[in-house]
Amino acid sequence: MILPTITTTKPNWKSKIKEVEKFGIKELAFFLTCLDLTERQEFYKLAEEAKIKNVPFVHIRSDMDLKELDYLVRNYKTKVFNIHTQLDFPLIYDYSKYKNIIYIENSPAFPFQEKELKDFAGICLDVTHLENDWLTNKNKFEREIKILEKYPIGCNHISAIKDEIYKDEKGVIRHDAHSFEELSEFNYLKKYPKKYFSSLIALELENTLEEQLKVKDYILHENFC
Repeated sequence: MILPTITTTKPNWKSKIKEVEKFGIKELAFFLTCLDLTERQEFYKLAEEAKIKNVPFVHIRSDMDLKELDYLVRNYKTKVFNIHTQLDFPLIYDYSKYKNIIYIENSPAFPFQEKELKDFAGICLDVTHLENDWLTNKNKFEREIKILEKYPIGCNHISAIKDEIYKDEKGVIRHDAHSFEELSEFNYLKKYPKKYFSSLIALELENTLEEQLKVKDYILHENFC
């Protein structure tokens, strides 16, 4: 299942909620990573008004307490959550209640931490981050590949890969991007085996839902995953 996603890295997330009804989207993912509590409360209110019903995959952040996770499971039938490594964002709350459905995303800056993977359900494989490792840090890539053989992959992120490079705020060299211009920016997916793709794949894109649906159709047509 490839899910269009309401991302929050740009202020256009409100317009994406409006698109849900326009395109009759039944299932999608929430990425709440850039919203504080007050903003998330507004997000939830607008999502309820849009009558969003099914959100099987949610990218949470470390300042979300168990009541929020309970709300998402209860209201949106959420099946999996993902979080960043604690080297990026240390946990504030005890998530043991949901440890069997929380997956750890691979980080552009840090390698997988096996202790974290053992504490939770397994891996959220951001295939775009993995490709970025292949392009910029072969040693990290090889280490991550070994970890992928040891732990279950419960969900995925997919974004675009650009030809040009840039440095992020941590000084990490990047080709991966949360927006796309050409569908060919997803052709890198064909190099990865099907076993790296789970049954829940979220498009981590700042593009409109209409544009994301074109990406979904392209990926399915090309049988990349």
